[in-house]
Amino acid sequence: VQLQASGGGLVQSGGSLRLSCAASGRTFSNYALAWFRQAPGKEREFVAAINWDGNTDYLVSVKGRFTISRDNPKKTVYLQMSSLKPEDTARYYCAAYYNFKTIASVSPGEYDYWGQGTLVTVSS
Repeated sequence: VQLQASGGGLVQSGGSLRLSCAASGRTFSNYALAWFRQAPGKEREFVAAINWDGNTDYLVSVKGRFTISRDNPKKTVYLQMSSLKPEDTARYYCAAYYNFKTIASVSPGEYDYWGQGTLVTVSS
């Protein structure tokens, strides 16, 4: 599975962006998909995940502002980000792993496939 993230950019505080991550290769529908982010000087952190069954999980600080979704026929996962804050500034990475469980992991170590990242900058 190869992942290609896009949609990052510069936005003002309070604005919105939608990130996309297109997958190529093997079947997509059995994979858990997630977005992580990494700000300069900080560790990579979990942002949101969506499991093969549609169940979602979010970082507490983005809950209610971000929405993760997937389109299996298009092999694409999205992250709709609204009410953006300067502290959301980071490089955002999409990730995937084959998951037979009903809960998607929030640990980056569980994810086998990673996109190259897309930079989101939120100005105050």
